Amino acid sequence: MTRAFVFPGQGAQTIGMGKALAEAYPAAQAVFDEVDAALGEKLSSLIWDGDIAELTLTQNAQPALMATSIAAMRALEAEGVSVTDAAFVAGHSLGEYSALAAAGALTIADTAHLLRTRGEAMQSAVPVGEGAMAAILGLDLEAVRSVAEAAAQGEVCQAANDNDPTQVVVSGAKAAVERAAGIAKEKGAKRAVMLPVSAPFHCALMQPAADVMAEALASVEIKAPAVPLIANVRAEAVTDPDLIRQLLVEQVTGSVRWRESVQYIAAQGVTETWEIGAGKALTGMIRKIDRAIAGKAVGTPDDVQNVTQAES
Repeated sequence: MTRAFVFPGQGAQTIGMGKALAEAYPAAQAVFDEVDAALGEKLSSLIWDGDIAELTLTQNAQPALMATSIAAMRALEAEGVSVTDAAFVAGHSLGEYSALAAAGALTIADTAHLLRTRGEAMQSAVPVGEGAMAAILGLDLEAVRSVAEAAAQGEVCQAANDNDPTQVVVSGAKAAVERAAGIAKEKGAKRAVMLPVSAPFHCALMQPAADVMAEALASVEIKAPAVPLIANVRAEAVTDPDLIRQLLVEQVTGSVRWRESVQYIAAQGVTETWEIGAGKALTGMIRKIDRAIAGKAVGTPDDVQNVTQAES
């Protein structure tokens, strides 16, 4: 069976995530300790015992979700499963950084710093209340692109996340995104849901954050990942560190091509995905993209035991 490891993005965060992993596996605890040390604060306390509104702040959610994913990866390694047991790694938006850390392309400390910087830069790129995102349900990518174009009216409005055949997210100026939601319903969308996000991710309004990330990434060592990364903005496998660096910058303003990424790995023979970290959102998306791919979520000690025992 050919598998890929996939890593969740923002929105998967919950209070308490990863705590059971840290209690069951010293190697998982060590990940949270390393992230705390890198950031100079007890992010683990916020993750396990804090306030969900504070955890959901972009600059906290991004390193927190990465820490939880890498803790789950270390738990798998403790049970004899290596990242090289996957043919590919992929992550949804910030999950791409988790994928790179899991594959040894980035150190945990560097990844924590990069995601804190990324979260702060994305948050400050657009004043709160001026941007928005909306999930358009029931229209495909081309239909949503035409909706976004019609809604823009001189403002930014773009298809930001092509998640699965039934869900495309638009991002941009608040008024334009609200217009897009209305137009989408007129065009036959089942629903258009304004998302509870603090900034309009993956659109041209994020260019200031992309500039910050270009500078931050320039000073960090990126190694070739142990297994190829499916890059969000290319929807294909990459291994060259300089190209990965470039694509991580492009990813800030570019679309997350998740549907195409899953179609790509399916075409390469992948028949199973393990979602490493918090939640099951990607597993649900993958099922809608290709029902032939079996999905497993690995975020708790029980999950780790279930998938590793099935291997033996």
